[in-house]
Amino acid sequence: MSTSEEAVSLADAMQRHFGFRSFRPFQEAIMRDAMAGRDVFAVLPTGGGKSLCFQLPALVRPGITVVVSPLIALMKDQVDGLQAAGIPATFLNSSLAAGESRPRLRGLWAGEYKLLYVAPERLLLSGFLEDLKQWRVNQIAIDEAHCISEWGHDFRPEYRQLSDLRQHFPGVPMMALTATATERVRGDIVRQLQLREPSIHVATFNRPNLTYRVVAKSSGYEQLLRLIRSKGWESGIVYAQSRKTTESLATRLRADGVAAVAYHAGLDSAERARNQEGFLRDEVKVVCATIAFGMGIHKPNVRFIVHYDLPKNIEGYYQETGRAGRDGLPGDCLLLFSPGDAQKQMQFIAEKPDPKEQALARAQLRQMMHYAETASCRRAELLGYFGETWTDVPCGGCDNCLNPRGTYDGTVEAQKFLSCVFRVRQHSGFGVGVQHVIDVLRGADTERVRKWGHEQLSTYGIGKELDKTAWSRVARELLRLGFLAQDEGQFSTVSLTDAGRGVLRARTPITLTRPVSAPSAPRTRAGEIACDEALFEVLRGVRKKLADELGVPSYIVFGDVSLRQMARLYPTDEDAFRRVQGVGDRKLREFGPAFMEAIAAHVRTAGRQTF
Repeated sequence: MSTSEEAVSLADAMQRHFGFRSFRPFQEAIMRDAMAGRDVFAVLPTGGGKSLCFQLPALVRPGITVVVSPLIALMKDQVDGLQAAGIPATFLNSSLAAGESRPRLRGLWAGEYKLLYVAPERLLLSGFLEDLKQWRVNQIAIDEAHCISEWGHDFRPEYRQLSDLRQHFPGVPMMALTATATERVRGDIVRQLQLREPSIHVATFNRPNLTYRVVAKSSGYEQLLRLIRSKGWESGIVYAQSRKTTESLATRLRADGVAAVAYHAGLDSAERARNQEGFLRDEVKVVCATIAFGMGIHKPNVRFIVHYDLPKNIEGYYQETGRAGRDGLPGDCLLLFSPGDAQKQMQFIAEKPDPKEQALARAQLRQMMHYAETASCRRAELLGYFGETWTDVPCGGCDNCLNPRGTYDGTVEAQKFLSCVFRVRQHSGFGVGVQHVIDVLRGADTERVRKWGHEQLSTYGIGKELDKTAWSRVARELLRLGFLAQDEGQFSTVSLTDAGRGVLRARTPITLTRPVSAPSAPRTRAGEIACDEALFEVLRGVRKKLADELGVPSYIVFGDVSLRQMARLYPTDEDAFRRVQGVGDRKLREFGPAFMEAIAAHVRTAGRQTF
């Protein structure tokens, strides 16, 4: 098949089965490389269409594509969606009883399936590998490939076994896909999977439909409740660091009339599955979760993500915020920030037995602190972490660009702090941590101050006008501005940089940024689709009824993008309905009549709006 014939074949299959009329960025190039038999490594943002990159080629060539996935829920979710679109797909994992597995295995031997989803532990069982070699495997796709790297934020030991795949299937092309990978993690993935001269596709990490905000955590729960109530019926996830906090938040939200559940690794599997299923089916509005929840959850209409506690690292934060707005419609990402959260995490890090792990965790936490406190564009900060330069500032989608924080002349405070760092090292011959510098500035009578004679310093007690919190904020600003450096050792001592010594000598004016404060509403909503909101609510009801009858989440029927287009275009015949994104042949046949009838009834009683 020629390249042009391949493109036509892929585009035709995409429209017929999935109802999409154009490829997203990188998708077509990735598919062409896969069809040519090349190994492929793709980094696409959440919601960027990774799954289609292996699903579509699987439909237009003989044999079966094996998809390695880390989570049982993800497999079922993807297979439900494929089957709803009329695509022969199945999964095998530990959730199936023997009676459920046997007919699937018979179908695999008979060549009835185009896609097989499987967990890494199941894939590498010797008997299963031998069976797989008889099933005409045309490609192996490794989803969430960052799990194979110990440098990634979500390393999973069972993924390491996948490094053996190449020797078992030397002639089968492989595709590795992830949404979050720094350059170091990307290199590790390629080495671990032994990809052979792979074509590498790295899309932008930018999610234009997401708005990023950081606000000072003051009243905590009350701030959270206000936000959730402002979202009406919309779904969201609240991330917290501890299981206890997730339970407490869910309990309080339910008492305040919000359909909320907790999700963490301490719940038994039945309760976790029940809570997740309620969320996927829109019966639960909010999930209060630890990071145990979310990877591979393909719920496209999550409209907001709240980080109730400070995340441990930027990679995890990026992936967790990425669970909002997977359908391309607007999503809000709010981080409630308290420096005290960082102090708690530093204490946990100190308990890690491996010094290298401690150093890495401290460095990652400081990067997260820098992100939370920066006054510059948050989108640029996030993308910069992944090695991408973002120059379109203001971005129109973060608090710092929409409502820039004020600045003030912080020369006096900065000079005092830098001078104190200099005097301590000059007097003692060694550096100290930020908190000890603050004790000296505030004239504290501590054992260490007396032990090292720091009450004799000229800077002792010259900073009593600020409390510890305010001085800590000044210190973090000076670190961010590059006037101070902090080592990664156990005691995290600070020292002056060349730039810091320069401004200290020259008494250069220093402008500091005011801290994050109360939240402000975003002024723009990238990705929004204006539509007849009353009709949209009617169509949500139709979707829920059909989904419940099928026993699947609502978005398996149609996503919010499809419903909003219906509520904008008012399609009441098959030709018009087919033009709605996400309407393929099977869904037109099975679901179209119910939606077209509801649209026609609404138009008769309420008329049409103009957009």
